[in-house]
Amino acid sequence: MITPARLVWLFDVDGTLLHTEGAGREAMVRALSEHHGIEDDLTAIPFAGRTDRLILDDISARHGLGFDDVTRAAFHDRVVEQMRAIMSPPRGGLLPGVIEVLDAVASEPAWVRALLTGNESRMARIKLEAFDVWHRFAWGAYSEEGDDRNAIARVAVARAAERHGVTPERCVVVGDTEHDIACARFAGARAVAVTTGGRTRAQLASHAPDLLLDDLSDQIGRAHV
Repeated sequence: MITPARLVWLFDVDGTLLHTEGAGREAMVRALSEHHGIEDDLTAIPFAGRTDRLILDDISARHGLGFDDVTRAAFHDRVVEQMRAIMSPPRGGLLPGVIEVLDAVASEPAWVRALLTGNESRMARIKLEAFDVWHRFAWGAYSEEGDDRNAIARVAVARAAERHGVTPERCVVVGDTEHDIACARFAGARAVAVTTGGRTRAQLASHAPDLLLDDLSDQIGRAHV
């Protein structure tokens, strides 16, 4: 059943909506130690803008673990367990303007709030529930649904079409890295970039997003992109 919409907003999580002071990396460090007896702070592996699947593949290659689907799933179960422990009580917080933007998007009856994230769905839920915003999103597209962020973006725009009857250009990806901009372009969506995740304004501008903001206090919900 289609619930018609005019725009579908696809929000990234880490660096866009919130920060957890490196909790995701720490959860993987702990799981690697507990599950494989390997001590590695994983600082040599890039996390920002990448999918949990690709990060786990890098860990596997770095330490010769040879993850297949079964062993990858078992390891990620441990990561999720560690993440729950690390985020209880929550650490980090929502980034500037997030509540206001989510409220602004919700105030438009023809706009939908959804997620497009490199997080595995359980990890995204732990982070968003920690700050009481998980329930604000109608649905999401997650790491387990594609090999990389481009594939996940394709899932997201297909889901937007199936559920809301919108074309890809009526989807807006909101993220904090060049990977978010690239996956939006790959899927035929528009891109809003924010500088809250560690990339500079100049770095993001070089990838030509449709809209570039310092943070979500700029009220993208009222912007025309």
